[in-house]
Amino acid sequence: MKKIMENLIKRITIDPEIAHGKPTIRNTRYAVSYILEYLAGGDSIEDLLEEFKDLEKEDVLACLAYAAQTVNFKDFRVSAA
Repeated sequence: MKKIMENLIKRITIDPEIAHGKPTIRNTRYAVSYILEYLAGGDSIEDLLEEFKDLEKEDVLACLAYAAQTVNFKDFRVSAA
């Protein structure tokens, strides 16, 4: 599982000249956050692949892997409701 995630994350790049330095899918201008927002909004991976013809399933999975890695390495605090 770890090796698969590492390979997926290689699809994510950060370039200050693209998307204001936000993490993006390699060779695109799609920010990881943009793809995650679609998924959080209820779109499926298949929906995204249909909407964005230049994406591959592994690109979307890479966004999820990147998000998982980020959450694991950050100290997030959730305030009480």
